[in-house]
Amino acid sequence: MDRIEITPFAATAAAWDAALAALAPAAPVQAHAGYGAIAASSGRGLRRLQIHAGGRLVGLAQVLGRGGLWLCSRGPVFAADLPEVTRRQALRALARVLPGVLIATPEMPVAGFGLVPLVTARHQAIWDLTPEEGALRAGLQGKWRNRLVAAERAGLRVRVERAAGWLIAAEAQQRADRGYRALPPAFAEAWAQQSPGSALVLSAGTATAPRLAGVMVLRAGAGASYHLGWSGPEGRAAGAHNLLLWQAALRLRGMGLRSFDLGDINSEAGAGLMHFKLGTGASVHRLGATCLVLPG
Repeated sequence: MDRIEITPFAATAAAWDAALAALAPAAPVQAHAGYGAIAASSGRGLRRLQIHAGGRLVGLAQVLGRGGLWLCSRGPVFAADLPEVTRRQALRALARVLPGVLIATPEMPVAGFGLVPLVTARHQAIWDLTPEEGALRAGLQGKWRNRLVAAERAGLRVRVERAAGWLIAAEAQQRADRGYRALPPAFAEAWAQQSPGSALVLSAGTATAPRLAGVMVLRAGAGASYHLGWSGPEGRAAGAHNLLLWQAALRLRGMGLRSFDLGDINSEAGAGLMHFKLGTGASVHRLGATCLVLPG
C-alpha cells in the first residue's frame, strides 16, 4: 500500500483551481477556491490540503472548520483511477492532521473501517454536455421534450440577465413559502463578486412580462452547477423552466463546459423534481455517504 502524505497547499487560490482542474476537470463547486473563500469570509476556518500517494498527487481537500469540527463537502476530490482502499486511507490520514473532528461527504463512494456513516449516500443528476446539440436534444425524455417544444411555440424569450438581485429575492420568497433549505441568498451575490462572469443568470418571459421565471447557474472549471431557480404561476404553466434549463445547457456547452450538475435527486426532495431533472437525460451520480472519519 502506498504511503499517504497530507501537506498544506501553500500556493494561490488560482493555483488551487488549476490543480483541481488537472485532477478532475468537472470538480464540484464546493471544491473550488471561491467557495472556500466565501465561507472563510463568514468566519469559518479554511484549510486546503493536498494528498500524495507513492509520490503522486491523488487528491485535494478543501475543509471548512468551526469550533473543532471540520467539514469536507463533496470531497476530497480524488484522481478517477484511485482505488477505494487508498481513498479510505487518505481520508483517515486527513483526519489525523486536522485539529478536531472531520466529517466528509466524498465525491466518490468510499466505506470501510474508520468511516462511520452519518447520512446515507446522496445522488446527483449530472447532465453530460459533450454530445453535439442534436444528440443532446434527442437524449431528452419524451414528456420533457414536449414541454420544451410547447414553451418554444408559446413564444417565450430567454434573456441573459446582468443583475441577479431580482431572481435571488424571488427565490428567497419561494423558499420561505415552500419551506425548503439551501445556501443563503448572500452566497450567490458573493460568488458573483468573487468570480466575475462565472454566474449565468437567465430569465424567460414575454414582451409584456419579461420575467416569468429565472435560473442561476454557477460555472467552475469545466463544470457548472444549478444554483437556484424561480418560476411564477404563468411560467410554470408555460414550461418556462424546461426552456431555461435547455438554453442554459446550450450556453454552457458553447463555453466548452463538459457537465451540468442539476443537484440532488433524493426522494425527500419530491419525485416530481427528481423526474424533472432526470428528464434532461442526466445520469445519476452516487456520492459517498456523509461520514465521521476516524484518524488512522
